Amino acid sequence: MYNSKIIGLGYYVPDNVVTNDDLSKLMETNDAWIQERTGIKERRWVKPGSEDTTSVMGVKASKVAIERAGIDKDDIDLIVFATLSPDYYFPGPGVQVQKALGIKTVGAIDIRNQCSGFIYGLSVADQFIKTGMYKNVLVIGSEIHSKGLDLTTRGRGVSVIFGDGAGAAILSRTEDNSKGILSTHLHSEGEHAEELALIAPAMGSRWVNDILKDNDPNDESYYPHMNGQFVFKNAVVRFSEVIMEGLNANKISPDGIDMLIPHQANLRISQFIQKKFKLSDDQVFNNIMKYGNTTAASIPIALTEAWEQGKIKEGDTVVLAAFGSGFTWGSAIIKW
Repeated sequence: MYNSKIIGLGYYVPDNVVTNDDLSKLMETNDAWIQERTGIKERRWVKPGSEDTTSVMGVKASKVAIERAGIDKDDIDLIVFATLSPDYYFPGPGVQVQKALGIKTVGAIDIRNQCSGFIYGLSVADQFIKTGMYKNVLVIGSEIHSKGLDLTTRGRGVSVIFGDGAGAAILSRTEDNSKGILSTHLHSEGEHAEELALIAPAMGSRWVNDILKDNDPNDESYYPHMNGQFVFKNAVVRFSEVIMEGLNANKISPDGIDMLIPHQANLRISQFIQKKFKLSDDQVFNNIMKYGNTTAASIPIALTEAWEQGKIKEGDTVVLAAFGSGFTWGSAIIKW
C-alpha cells in the first residue's frame, strides 16, 4: 500500500481588507469587542463586481499548488473540492475548476463538511492514493462568506468572524510509508447539526419560492445561525480528542508535534488547545488575526503560509485538526 504526500501548496485571498473598524460603520461593534472574543483584527472580503467566486479563487490557489508540485495539470487524476459556498446550487465547483484549468476527463468530488471540509477532502484523496487508484489528487478548500452575511447589528455575532479565501494542495503517491499522511480521523455528531447552520434556501424547509412569496424582512433562515457558546464548548473537547486519537494511532506523544495547524475558527479555541497540549508558540500556527474564519479554506491557507515561512521542514510531524458545523470534526497526522 502507498502513502500520499503533499508535494505542492498554494493559496489565494482577495485584496480587499476589511478591518474591525470598517465593520463598526455597518453595525454596533468595535475593534476591542471583536478581538477580545475572536482574536480577529481583519479579514478579506471579495469586492462586489469582482471576478472572484468560490471556484475562481480555488483555481487561483490550485495554479500555485500545481506549479510548486512540479507537475502538469494533466497529471491530476482527481479533483476534490471542499466548500459550503459553491458558485451554484448545482453543479458543484469541482467541475468548474476542471474546466477553468483545462484538465482532461477526470473525476470531481465536492465535499460539504464546512469547517472540517479540507480534512475530509484530504482523507478522501488519501484513500484513493493509498489503494493505488490515483497518483495525483488536487484538494481545494475555498469559501466566499461575505456575500451571505447579515451585516447589521442583528447578525454581528456571526458576521464579524468570517472571511473569504482559498487554499489548495497536491497529494501524490509515495512508496515511502514513513512519509506523507500517516493517518486521518473523521467524526460527526448530527444531533447538533442546527447549532451551526444555514437553513434556507433548502428543499427540506424554505426554498427560494417560499422566501420570495413571503417577502418577510425578519426571515433569518437564509443567514447563518450559530450558538456560539455551545459550539465553543464542543470544539475544545473534540479538538483535543481527535488530536490525541491521531497521535495515539501513530504512537506519537504530544511533545512530538512539530507544528499544529488548527482550523482557524477562533483564536481563543486555538490558544486553549495550545495550552492543553503544552505547546510553544513556535509549535502552533495561527493566521485568523489576518483572515478571519475561512471555513474549508482556513487549514490549507494556514498550512501554505506556515510552509512558506519555513515553519515546516522535512521530517517534521505536522498535525491538522478541525471542528465545525454538522457537528463534524477530524484530524490528519503528517510526516513532512
